[in-house]
Amino acid sequence: MTDPQPPAEPERIPLTLADPSRRRGCVTVAVALLFGAAVGGVVGLIFGQTPGLVTAAVVAGTLALLTWMTARRRIWLQGTRVVAETIGSKIVDLRVVERLDLLVTDVRGVRTVGLLVGAKGKSINIALAAYSGTGGRELGILALRRLADALAGSENTSGLVFSQLLVAQLRAEARGEAAPERPLFQLASVAPQGKLAQRLRTEAITKFVANLP
Repeated sequence: MTDPQPPAEPERIPLTLADPSRRRGCVTVAVALLFGAAVGGVVGLIFGQTPGLVTAAVVAGTLALLTWMTARRRIWLQGTRVVAETIGSKIVDLRVVERLDLLVTDVRGVRTVGLLVGAKGKSINIALAAYSGTGGRELGILALRRLADALAGSENTSGLVFSQLLVAQLRAEARGEAAPERPLFQLASVAPQGKLAQRLRTEAITKFVANLP
């Protein structure tokens, strides 16, 4: 009699929106070094060479470390679990998620729509799309589909609303609609300007989804 095979683990579906290219990372590190040198130069003129060198090293090293951590960050969906990994890892199970929020960040003209999921003191922000002007980048079809399915089965009543939002986004893409006609772009556009990050009210999202075609 053969031993039963253990169940296979669910497939990992990447949820990382940004494209971590090597060229972009090198440019960011170079900017960190230049900024550190500039700050160190100012301090050096005021307090002397040694404090200036120390300041330059601290500033450049801190920025380079933050850049490295950002480049290492990976988010994926495995079954119903969202996993974020940088140095350590965080896991939020969408079946029992306690917090679901839609965040819009506005940095240098790029608006990013993120789904903030949280449970048991842990939270993960999943970037769904980033828009600039009338175009941008969005999560792939498979990632949105699996994420919508996981949210639909959540015990959190808001999960179904966000699931329907992602399904509407997929339908808009399937119809070949341009970015400005897609739900995520429209939500990013209606968020007030002048704020680095803002949470859209769940009630407003529910009303928005109910009026989608």
